[in-house]
Amino acid sequence: MAVPERQILVCINERDPSASRPSCRNEGSKKLKDELKDLVKDAGLKGRVRVLETSCMDQCEHAAVCVVYPDNVWYSFVKAKDAEEIVQEHLLNNRPVEHLLHDNPANLAHAERRAEKRN
Repeated sequence: MAVPERQILVCINERDPSASRPSCRNEGSKKLKDELKDLVKDAGLKGRVRVLETSCMDQCEHAAVCVVYPDNVWYSFVKAKDAEEIVQEHLLNNRPVEHLLHDNPANLAHAERRAEKRN
């Protein structure tokens, strides 16, 4: 089997819902991973793109999180409904999805508010 061109790592870490920090699985990352896998296959990218589960990537205030390698593009607050946009725009058209980017100012502010609630 050939080495894939890209890998999408989807955090599926789960915490008790009463925990002080959010977790990706509680924010729908399992469904996101399943949707990404289906869409990658439907787009004819199977073998070129791998969708993989990973444990905590320590970006919990940004949950649910996924990252596309080797592009090193991190996405925050991703839902299953966003999977199609990631496949179409990022994987097929080489354009990261701006509004989902980890360093998007709106996402950074949202994560900061989550962290403040925790403290």
